Amino acid sequence: MTDVLLRGGLPWGLGAPADILVRDGRIARVIPRGRPPGPAAPAAETPRTPEAFGAPGAMVFDVEGQLILPGLVEAHCHLDKTLYGGPWVPHSADDTLADRIATDLGRRAELGVPSVARIGALLRQMSEAGTTHVRTHTDIDPAAGLRGVEAVREAAAGCHVDVRQVAFPQHGLLTNPGTAELLEEALKSGVEAVGGLDPAGIDRDPVRHLDLIFGLAGRYGTHLDLHLHDGGSLGGWELELIIERTKALGLGGKVAVSHAYALGQLDEAYQDRLVQGLAEADVAVVTAAVYNFPVPPIKKLRAAGVTVAVGHDGIRDLWGPYGSGDMLERAMHVAYRSTFRRDDDIELALEAATVGGARALGLDDYGLAPGDRADLVVVPAGSPAEAVVVHPGRTLVMKDGVVLHN
Repeated sequence: MTDVLLRGGLPWGLGAPADILVRDGRIARVIPRGRPPGPAAPAAETPRTPEAFGAPGAMVFDVEGQLILPGLVEAHCHLDKTLYGGPWVPHSADDTLADRIATDLGRRAELGVPSVARIGALLRQMSEAGTTHVRTHTDIDPAAGLRGVEAVREAAAGCHVDVRQVAFPQHGLLTNPGTAELLEEALKSGVEAVGGLDPAGIDRDPVRHLDLIFGLAGRYGTHLDLHLHDGGSLGGWELELIIERTKALGLGGKVAVSHAYALGQLDEAYQDRLVQGLAEADVAVVTAAVYNFPVPPIKKLRAAGVTVAVGHDGIRDLWGPYGSGDMLERAMHVAYRSTFRRDDDIELALEAATVGGARALGLDDYGLAPGDRADLVVVPAGSPAEAVVVHPGRTLVMKDGVVLHN
């Protein structure tokens, strides 16, 4: 692989301009400006050339004053549902969860969902916007079988994005006979996580529902990501059950709750107890900040040490017509919905779209330190908050040390 030298950028968290040398798909060196690339030469007299870094022939990109981020992480989407890249489809479902589920079931065959071409188009758009890792919730039910899993795998094979799937019972688990067996079949085929959906609100039997999905996660050693739309005290009680099981089964760091609307609806004392429980159990919270649905208290969660990640949820599908695939834009929506105005608060949304997502997915060697995988994004912004608020076009995107877009 050709060495790559990024000169004069602003690596997030370093606090000073630096040069980054990439070699063999990894970050080899991070050298702050003012420090010589060679150990003996005076800094003021040392040219910042590839030869000075011991990398003759390296590709050089001058990114003076631009922000350098680790690859963006899309922690919650539904690639198999997307209509991205096809003709415009007017939204036909009403605002209830039940009707969106029914519309999804009723129209997916008509519209050719899942479509390898559309999934691929969306993944390419995500890559251009700097996303290097995606977790997608793929529908599993008796009518669809594992077609969605296969379509996502085929599309991902032609794109420079690491895609991890969640076997997701979108249309019910206990209420949809045959789904549980298909979830297990998906995990046997290599799907990386098992999903759940409103154990009380949809399946109306939270104990059996959680028994089943936690049992599968434990048996196959996978992650677990559970959609929880149930609000108020019902959702709070379900969060208690999830915390309790995660602790009992030793699955800390492998469980995530997506949406968790209840966290944004409960009184402060109950909310505080749940936040502390999530921190102790090491259960991540994933938000999309969509429409007017409650957003979890990100500042409070992070202050307690809870991992917070972010994703788009649906992207131009039968559930809603919105979504661009740009994780900086999505981070802006999260910051805005959270009423973040100060730079350090806005930066929490960027953290959720990068480091938080990496933690939730269990990614190794992620970041901007020597030895980390060279998944890098350069943004023409002088600060993390500016990158989120403005979400400008990307100057450069690198995956595993290969420059994909510049």
